[in-house]
Formats: sequence, structure tokens, C-alpha cells
Amino acid sequence: MKITHDLYTSSMALLTDLYQVTMAHSYWKAGLAEQRSVFTLFFRQNPFSGGYTINCGLDYIIDFIKSFRFSDDDIDYLRTIKASSGKPMFSEPFLAYLHDLRFNCDIDAAPEGTVLFPHEPMLRVEGPVVQAQLLETALLNILNFQSLIATKSARICQAAKGDPVMEFGLRRAQGIDGAIAASRAAYIGGCHSTSNILAGKLFDIPVSGTHAHSWVMMFEDEKEAFRRYAESMPDNCVFLVDTYDTEQGVRHAIEVAREMEEKGQRALGIRIDSGDLAYFSIMARRMLDEAGLGYMKIVASNDLDEHIIESLKIQGAAIDIWGVGTKLVTAFDQPALGAVYKLSAVEKDGIWEPRIKLSEQQIKINNPGRQQILRFVQDGQYFADAIFDPDREHTTKVSIIDPLDPTRRKKLSLQEYETEEVMIPIFRNGQCMYDSPSSGEIRNRVATQLGKLHSGVKRFINPHRYPVGLEANYYKVKTDLILKMRNLKES
Repeated sequence: MKITHDLYTSSMALLTDLYQVTMAHSYWKAGLAEQRSVFTLFFRQNPFSGGYTINCGLDYIIDFIKSFRFSDDDIDYLRTIKASSGKPMFSEPFLAYLHDLRFNCDIDAAPEGTVLFPHEPMLRVEGPVVQAQLLETALLNILNFQSLIATKSARICQAAKGDPVMEFGLRRAQGIDGAIAASRAAYIGGCHSTSNILAGKLFDIPVSGTHAHSWVMMFEDEKEAFRRYAESMPDNCVFLVDTYDTEQGVRHAIEVAREMEEKGQRALGIRIDSGDLAYFSIMARRMLDEAGLGYMKIVASNDLDEHIIESLKIQGAAIDIWGVGTKLVTAFDQPALGAVYKLSAVEKDGIWEPRIKLSEQQIKINNPGRQQILRFVQDGQYFADAIFDPDREHTTKVSIIDPLDPTRRKKLSLQEYETEEVMIPIFRNGQCMYDSPSSGEIRNRVATQLGKLHSGVKRFINPHRYPVGLEANYYKVKTDLILKMRNLKES
């Protein structure tokens, strides 16, 4: 089922940095407001020292852009901003221009759930420079966070090795919007459910939950608390057994589960939220099995992440379902993806002229021009990616060159491999032409894409580096442009 929703029902054009609007004003005053330009959004390093990144957030971007406009209230507020002289920062004719502005750019992007790698374009905006510039902050805000969480989720689910993973980080998430976006991204990354009911409603995500320690503490006796919960929720009965003593809690859960059997009911399982999860889960599994309750599942929580889950698996922990919160929705070990948005081309006389930002750091020199990704596939596995200029022809023999190390090269044949272009049209002349899939369909796409990656790329420690390079002719364009700009600097 596909849920239709409006994440942003009114304009959020002011969700931007002040310097975007000051640049827009300057473009407008210089007569460049309608200058057609290309901006490319990409990241430089995979998060979590990993081997891949999951692209996530496009659906939010589509909703944001569909309602992009400056309202009367927005203009009234901009009118109040003063320059250092005390005069209004923005002129009235410019504010009138913003008020009448309507989005008419073209956008291409990698579909949500696509596996991407450093320096590859996640999204490309083509259109009047003012519009493209004003989108920068919001696009980065959305893609940076959601791609980070989706990637973390994929790693956690990989560690769980097929066990269900529940996301319940709402109470620890970074604000309301962050919590909702994180729940969606976590589900797309692979989690099978969320505790966040609003996210469940908005995105058709399965919701799950049990009870807290407060329920047990409300009663004088733990067993009575379990019994009363079973009476109230006989079809959703997972007992939290570590409020006082985990072993005793398991015994009480067994007693109540047997009482439920006499009524023709079945408890779903128990949850352990503290202590030595490997030891207690193995102990609980033995006790449940000896009691003839082998069908009861063991749920574990307690600040889990992919590394702890992997360790518990190695220790032989008898855990069936994993509850992950804080370290997932806050991307605990890396707070930001670090994607950037750079001007990469300007149209002159109907021809796209590439633009480049130079830096003393090689990693910070952007790829110029319009960019597309050609993914090579062999025997159902992703083999390599070529970043190329779609306006330039390439032969059936493709050479790719590592953008950071030109000695790393790979030759590829279009006749030997299957290929697919990763970036697809999303907006044309301001009109959305993309039918967003459901969250479940995007989640399935992630699983399919990860299944096509070599296992070495998915390692948590020192992952194999997936081959990504600039197509040779495109690499020459970039190199020539760098030399040209450096010669201009020297002269």
C-alpha cells in the first residue's frame, strides 16, 4: 500500500541560510538571476568508516519543492532584516521578485534506496541560478541526515543477519522532525518496524512495542504485573523481565505464559534491556525451552549498534529480535554525512561550461560539469561505477580513473558488462515527473542493491573499496580545467 502525504503543507522557503538569500539578491542585482546553472550534490567519504552509503530523503525533497514559494509572511519577515547600516538588507523590487518566484528547474537524482559511493552525484539541479542556490541548504539538510540514518540502519540489520530489528529511538532523537525522518530512514535501511506511531501513519511502517519498567513498578508483585498485562494485551504480550532480577523475571514470565496457554493464548516473548545480554539470553532460552515455551522469542535492547550486535552474535547470544534506539536515530558514532552542493556548470550560448572549485586538499576539488553515473554489472553483482558527462559521447571501451589517485585505473567494456544509469529525472521545468514508491518498496530496493555488492565492500572493519572513477575523457576535462584555473591564478 502506498500512503500519500504532504510532509510540508506550506512553504518552507525560509528554511535556508541567510547567505543564500544575500547571494540571490546579488545575482538578481547583477542581472544574473535567470542565468542557467548546474549544481551537484555529493559526499566525499562514506560514513562510519564503511564501504557504501544508502541514498535516502528524496521523497522529502519532492514534497519540499512542490510547495516551494515565498509567502506574504516570508516576505514581511525578510523586510525586517537589517544590514549593518541599519537599512533594510533587501530591496523592495527584489522582495517582489522573490514573492513571484516559482520553481522551474530540472532535477535528476539517484532513486531512494540506491547504494552510492564518494564523489558520485546524489542529486543534480539545473535551472536559474537564484532558484538552484536557494535550494542548497534544505537539500543538504534532508539528504545528509536521512542518508546517514539509512546507512546506519543497513549496517545494523546486516549485523543482525536476518533477525528482525525494531527501531525505537523516538525519545532520544534530535527533535520532532528528526525523529520522524529517522524512523522512515531506519525502516528504509532495513528495520522491520518502528515504535513511532506518527511515522507509522505517515509512511505505512509497521509499528511495534511492548511495555516499560514503569508498568512492572506500578504493582507490588512482578508476576501480577505480567498477569495483568497479559489480560490487557493477550495478543501482544512481550514481558520485560529485567526490572528487578532477570532470572526471576524469566520465571515469572514462564508462569504467566503457562496460564495464558490454559486460556488458549500465547505470549510472544520476553525482553531483556540491561546486563550481560549474551549470558542472560542464553539462560532465558534454556529456561523457556525447558518449560515447553520454545515459541517465545527473546528481544534484546540496551544501546545496541552494529558492533555490539556483531559481538553478541559471535558470543552465541540467543536473541531473536533486536531493539535499537539511540545509536541508530542519532547516528551515534558519526553526527553528519558531510555532503556538499557545488556549482559545476554555467550555460553560455547554449553550451554548458564546466566550473570547478580548487583546493590545496585534493579531496575538496569538485568534479565539474553535468554528471551521471554509469554502473557496470556482471553476473548480477555491481562491478564498478563510471562518473561521466552525459553531454559527451563515450566509446564501447570505457576507462575509469580514480579522482584522488590517477594511478588507479580500470578498463571496462560496454559489450562485456550490463550497465545502468543511476541518475533519473525527478523534475522537468519545475513539474514533478517521478512517482515516489512506498517506503516498503524503497526498503526492498535497499536489500536488492546491498545484495549486489561484494561482501568485502560491506565489511565493518577496513571494507574493500568499491571501484569508482571518472571516465577518461571526463577526467581529462577536469584536469585541463584545473590546470587552466591554476595558470590564471599564477598569471
